[in-house]
Amino acid sequence: MSISTTDEQKAPSLTNQQKIAAGAFFLLALFMASVVPTIEIAWVMGILLLTVYLFAFEIVEVDIAAISIMVLLGLTSLFAPLMGLDQGLVNTKHLFDGFSSNAVISIIAVMIIGAGLDKTGLMSSVASFILKVGGNTEKRIIPIISGTVGIISSFMQNVGAAALFLPMVSRISSRTNLPMSRLLMPMGFCAILGGTVTMVGSSPLILLNDLIITSNNALPEAQQMEIWSLFSVTPIGLALLATGIVYFMIAGRFVLPVHKTERSEGAGVMEYFDKTYGVDAFDVYELVITAESPVVGLSVDELERLYRMRVIAVDKGDGVRIGNEAIDRTLGINDGTILGVLSSEDEITNFAEKTQVYLKPVLYVFADALSSSKAGVAEIVIPPGSNLVGKSARDIWLRKSYGFSLLAIHRGNSIINYKEGGVRNTPFMPSDTLMVHTLWSDLTRIKKDRNFVVITTEYPHEEIRPKKVPHALIFFIITLALVLFTDLRLSVALLTGAVGMILSRVLTIDEAYQAVSWKTVFLLASLIPLGLAVETTGTAKWIAEQTLNVVGDMPIWVIQSAVATLATLFTLVMSNVGATVLLVPLAVNIAVGAGADPAVFALTVAIATSNSFLIPTHQVNALIMGPAGYRVPDFMRAGSIMTLLFLVVMILMMNLIF
Repeated sequence: MSISTTDEQKAPSLTNQQKIAAGAFFLLALFMASVVPTIEIAWVMGILLLTVYLFAFEIVEVDIAAISIMVLLGLTSLFAPLMGLDQGLVNTKHLFDGFSSNAVISIIAVMIIGAGLDKTGLMSSVASFILKVGGNTEKRIIPIISGTVGIISSFMQNVGAAALFLPMVSRISSRTNLPMSRLLMPMGFCAILGGTVTMVGSSPLILLNDLIITSNNALPEAQQMEIWSLFSVTPIGLALLATGIVYFMIAGRFVLPVHKTERSEGAGVMEYFDKTYGVDAFDVYELVITAESPVVGLSVDELERLYRMRVIAVDKGDGVRIGNEAIDRTLGINDGTILGVLSSEDEITNFAEKTQVYLKPVLYVFADALSSSKAGVAEIVIPPGSNLVGKSARDIWLRKSYGFSLLAIHRGNSIINYKEGGVRNTPFMPSDTLMVHTLWSDLTRIKKDRNFVVITTEYPHEEIRPKKVPHALIFFIITLALVLFTDLRLSVALLTGAVGMILSRVLTIDEAYQAVSWKTVFLLASLIPLGLAVETTGTAKWIAEQTLNVVGDMPIWVIQSAVATLATLFTLVMSNVGATVLLVPLAVNIAVGAGADPAVFALTVAIATSNSFLIPTHQVNALIMGPAGYRVPDFMRAGSIMTLLFLVVMILMMNLIF
């Protein structure tokens, strides 16, 4: 298969807004260079502004931006004389320490453990329990779903917990006649809040202890900070999680939208797809191409474009071709070719009469391959960070590469389907919900691919390993015991559980590799040297001094609130990991200058970077937008109140406990 030129990586072109912002950031960097006390701080401030600009305006992918900044810091050792420096901003011997850091290894292990728990089918059991206990009332289902997701999110990445529960919520919605838009936002918000319950619930909290150790290198012995234990944040996290649940129970009917993009109880499958995607009732038909038909000589692609139907199976006398790697759009149609197509009854009858093909009254050749036990229509979502964003089905050869015949795209309030044309030429966007025909085996296989989130759950598949539940639970309990009752380093304790999942064959090693979000790993590891540069060059201390000049005479809780607000604003426009790396050294120095506990101020930053509800920039919020049909105003209405509640409850709880 030839690779389309549209798949080639293109250099990013700046919009007018990005160009204006670049000019503004450059002028700000020049101004900062004129007021800072040393040339080292001037260069670090310039790199900091460049980092914020790259993140906020998405010039390139965030992981690419982070890696680029890491390389740039390394190159300062080479160009130090030209930059007026005695040495590089970061010692190149320590430039890649982030990849072997406790934080990065811990995140990798948490992802593998989460995948192991998922593979055993425990999540499906949880869904059944919720349906049994929650009944069909919103006030009962929301706290059960949200509380369950929140607790699970405290031990795995919140975006992973949300993706895990997305199919479950879809099932609950269809069975209870509750719109998904009334269920997904509480679930998503509580998945984010659940990340504050333990020190392994979110990347910033996992990273925090490493940042504290780094900051201790620049502090006198009397001000050295102790690292936080696994459940140090639990009272605060539980209070935040409870606040989110109570908020939606009380105010949910006012702030949650009702978008009728979901199937309701009792509605037929075809009625649902017709209502949601504008696709009339269709079925699978089997056609035999005759010698007299004008279809002879056409390719599959030409047939579909001319007659607005979807070819899902082909037999040219050499066996049934269906699913992944089976049907190429350039495949020619000859006399005697048998096609399995999706179409409505009226359209397929007209097509048969017009083209003189033989329409079989029932499936014969494809009866087994296209049976409901082996194939059907499914829904999948393009998540944020998918490599397919910006590419169309035609660009990636969706049917040949993945076995998906694309029928329609649901994007916000708009619908694109195959009957209107253009659906395969439409570039995918984050949160697009795709309606596809697929083999269930292909759908099961694609669950391992982080480019998709599978919404459809009620189909025959054999990937779940219920016999491995005891093994998964044993190693999960062992991991918790090592974390709680030993002094073993967090990364070693978590890796014990991850390796146990693999050795007991809960997961294969390939599944473990696939469970890791390498984008997150590289983002985190590449930003650690920037935090080191901010700390060791005195940049953090200088910024802290300037901040103290403004708020230094105010009460400690006011200064802490200012730090939390700053972290909240940063996490709205950049990754929470990036915000944490940038702000923890600053918070530590502010605390030292104000006479407060620097460890508490560092923790304030790590928790506040989860306060991301106002706009759908957080990966969890972006993930749930498409399936629920949310719009930005929906998040602003519900998220603005949640943001204020988060800040108030967090500051109150931290001052009560610490």
